[in-house]
Amino acid sequence: MSGIVIGSGPVTADPGCPVLYTVAIPGTWETGHDKTPQPGMLSGVTNGLPGEVDYVTYAATAFPWEGDVYGASKKEATDNARGLVQAMGARCPGTKIAITGYSQGADAAGDLAAEIGSGVGVVPPDRIAAVALISDPRRSPADAQVGPFAPGAGAGGARVGGFGFVSDRVRTVCAIGDLYCSTEQTDFISRFAGFLAQTSDPNPANLWRYQLEVGSIINDLMAQGGIPTLQSQLSEGANEERAAQFEQFFKTGRHTSYGFYQVGGGQTAITWMHNWIASSV
Repeated sequence: MSGIVIGSGPVTADPGCPVLYTVAIPGTWETGHDKTPQPGMLSGVTNGLPGEVDYVTYAATAFPWEGDVYGASKKEATDNARGLVQAMGARCPGTKIAITGYSQGADAAGDLAAEIGSGVGVVPPDRIAAVALISDPRRSPADAQVGPFAPGAGAGGARVGGFGFVSDRVRTVCAIGDLYCSTEQTDFISRFAGFLAQTSDPNPANLWRYQLEVGSIINDLMAQGGIPTLQSQLSEGANEERAAQFEQFFKTGRHTSYGFYQVGGGQTAITWMHNWIASSV
């Protein structure tokens, strides 16, 4: 696994070990198998952090014609990040670990954090110092959100069980209007599409989770009128409206606005997340 090291800082008593190790997972198209790790959106988060930073290389694709479907690409990101965390955890028992990600990278970073928070991860939960998620497609309304409150949840649906024992060290930011991390609960077409993207490379071991997630969508749909509601969202007029909404979304650049998106106190989303991680040790 190749990586890049950014910044330096004091080390623990363990020889050659940093006080903090940050694993950063770039977003879709920011890295790839034929590229060296690219900081992209996360450069402002990681530059100057104490200790060491490793960027994860993975497919970072979203569509089948790019080579890997979203589910397979995200799994590779999660697996590679897990390997980095495991290696540092074994080599440096005194080093605290931070995890950050943007977009698809936040999806993977959040899944890894949730796994560790469940108590069955590759390091104990108390090794995690901070988790910084930017435009997480699996954002839950219950997650600790930085900045103005974005409605709804991530397009991929909230993680079953949340972040467990690391919940108090997780922060998420979602720009208002960013449809990747802010999908209205009553937009069932987008929610089903997000579910299909998440399960595009299904793992039989996660069948129980898939059942809970699709069951949540169906239960909400039934509470909002059932099949007639779904049919109305599939009408020609509704499809045209959705297409116009997505066109407007891409024009606004909301998904790439975090370098200047204000979250309060004179800080942007990026600077806030940098300071959050830096202050965790």
